[in-house]
Amino acid sequence: MFDKILIANRGEIALRVLRACKEMNIATVAVHSQVDRDLKHVRLADESVCIGPNPSPQSYLNIPAIISAMEITDSVAVHPGYGFLAENADFAEQVQKSGFTFIGPDADVIRLMGDKVSAIAAMKKAGVPTVPGSDGPLPANGERCLEIARRIGYPVIIKAAAGGGGRGMRVVHTEAALLNAISVTKSEALAAFGDDTVYMEKFLQNPRHVEIQVMSDGQGNAIHLGDRDCSLQRRHQKVLEEAPAPGIPDEVRKQVLESCVQACVDIGYRGAGTFEFLYEDERFYFIEMNTRIQVEHPVTEMVTGVDLIREQIRVCAGEKLSLKQEDIVIQGHSFECRINAEDPKTFFPSPGRVNNFHTPGGLGVRVDSHLYSGYTVPANYDSMIAKLITHGEDRETALARMRVALSELVVDGIRTNIPLQESLVRDEAFARGGINIHYLEKKLGL
Repeated sequence: MFDKILIANRGEIALRVLRACKEMNIATVAVHSQVDRDLKHVRLADESVCIGPNPSPQSYLNIPAIISAMEITDSVAVHPGYGFLAENADFAEQVQKSGFTFIGPDADVIRLMGDKVSAIAAMKKAGVPTVPGSDGPLPANGERCLEIARRIGYPVIIKAAAGGGGRGMRVVHTEAALLNAISVTKSEALAAFGDDTVYMEKFLQNPRHVEIQVMSDGQGNAIHLGDRDCSLQRRHQKVLEEAPAPGIPDEVRKQVLESCVQACVDIGYRGAGTFEFLYEDERFYFIEMNTRIQVEHPVTEMVTGVDLIREQIRVCAGEKLSLKQEDIVIQGHSFECRINAEDPKTFFPSPGRVNNFHTPGGLGVRVDSHLYSGYTVPANYDSMIAKLITHGEDRETALARMRVALSELVVDGIRTNIPLQESLVRDEAFARGGINIHYLEKKLGL
């Protein structure tokens, strides 16, 4: 097992990783920007190193600074959390070439799954269901692109192969708009990702967003830990998640879960990963794989009882999976509300000093947060400041606990999206289960 792990992230995920390391008797190093010197995990870590000014490119995205911090602290591994460098294949490669361990898959696997075109090809080969599409990059020949769209059927969506986070996408409803949409998307992709490769897929009208959590040791052993529904989204950003996804037939669920496990074995995957799907009319359609731990991993932990961070660290240290598929039993239901420092109506960021922070409690309630009374939320980073998670023996109980927990949560001094979350957990359509990815934006009038 690793002697010392450097945590290359900030906020709640950095604190989550630090707690897992402490339970495993692993020494920790926290790296931070200048404004983040007072973060909770920085105060609790065994060592800390300032790696640069506040802007992310000069600190949390500064690969040489992070590797230098590993060298001077004698760290043996780095945990990237999510976001920042978590899915950066160049970072993983440089970490490995410098003699350290990257807690995640190998760089070549990150590259394979980071390119949407190659990822879809790999998933098709493994038997994972995919969206009807161009089966590769779109050609330069406009007439050929028109033929592909006719075969798929309108509406279609043009996507950047190197895209992510909701960027690099354009929906096309008519043939007349297709070629211009391809040209614009290619230009945007080149500017945003340095790669103008785009591909085409069928645009599903009212799908849900359902994802599969997997864990694999890179030694031929892989398991799934059930699914999650992440359909409540605003501008492709998840707002509220739950596990398991409601209303999916057992046989349909079983087939897709097994295909994801097989895909992990086929590509030699190591670590925690998530297969993301669109789900419509009892069919799954693969859209991408996230080669890291997810923001919403706690709901899976709550229904399986498995510490995903701990298992992720173990397998990346070279150990075999400690669990077999038959050990994974889904018990009850869990919800997670993302609490953001933002105006609940305009969604503008709301940084500032937190005068008072009070967390709810009770059976089946968990709070993952780096906040504390007196902490100042900086304006430099993502606005998520906490995750409120509840668990119950069934969906209704877990949802009732979330309603109570939200009513008890106090973040005084800044604006938050707590009022939005309170309205969502009381929404009748959401309470019934199975809402699609467009529901929240329609509710908000966007």
